[in-house]
Amino acid sequence: MKRRTFIQHSSVLLAALSLSQKNLFANFFEGPWKITMLTKDIGIFEERGGTIGFLLSKKGWIVVDAQFPEQSKHLIDELKKKNDRPFHLLINTHHHGDHTSGNISFKGLVAYVRAHENSKTNQENVAKQNKNEDKQLYPDQTYKDTWRGKFGKESIRMYYFGAGHTNGDSLVHFEHANILHCGDLVFNRRHPFVDRNAGASMSSWIEVLNKTLNTFDTNTQFVFGHSGNGYKVTGNTDDVASFRDYLGNVLHFVEREIKSGKSKEEILKTTEIPGSPQWIGEGINRPLTAAWEELNVQ
Repeated sequence: MKRRTFIQHSSVLLAALSLSQKNLFANFFEGPWKITMLTKDIGIFEERGGTIGFLLSKKGWIVVDAQFPEQSKHLIDELKKKNDRPFHLLINTHHHGDHTSGNISFKGLVAYVRAHENSKTNQENVAKQNKNEDKQLYPDQTYKDTWRGKFGKESIRMYYFGAGHTNGDSLVHFEHANILHCGDLVFNRRHPFVDRNAGASMSSWIEVLNKTLNTFDTNTQFVFGHSGNGYKVTGNTDDVASFRDYLGNVLHFVEREIKSGKSKEEILKTTEIPGSPQWIGEGINRPLTAAWEELNVQ
């Protein structure tokens, strides 16, 4: 083979190998789950349950939420393939099982578990009621209003702005990357669960989202706990504002129906929230019921 031809062939081969390695790195995850890298070191995991976030730091892996045991094992296995650094911190945005049942997979692996103080209390209470305390890994570190930790070039700050989806929801901000994990404080075009047994308040939830929009900006990338069919679990301030307006529309609609003499049963026959046509599909009874109960509290 002539030298020029060899060099040309070698260049093509090296370029192909480089592209192949790059693609392999970008898509090193296999299985029924989906992992999307938002930056070089920060990504999200979707399979079953609330969206998981993760960061690879010098101290090790930081994980936000854990879905269910099977799903958290999938995540752990895949992250270990990427880098064998230890699991340093697991954060729970709130106590619901589709965000914390998978905590148990991190037992003996993670150094710390952190959540809002109300979230820990809620998790303990629910586990006692369900008699599955042996399947829990509870937070061992809690905070009241805000907490901040430094992890190499990245810093993470947790915020508690008040009752919303529960009375213990955290916003988790990757400050350097300007990525905010909202947990279930935002359901992107999906009817939410409003856990009034755990202190949820739709009117307060609206104020929590107002504080969120005032604290973060149009450059912030938002990660949502859940999304409706055809919608992403990532978005921007417009998506957050739309969900805030949806909550207001639910409250205003139910209040108007109550004042017109409609019964709870009649209100629950509603199939669309006026002003929020993008929120469709099953689950509409959840916010309607919660709004009716909130408005009828004496």
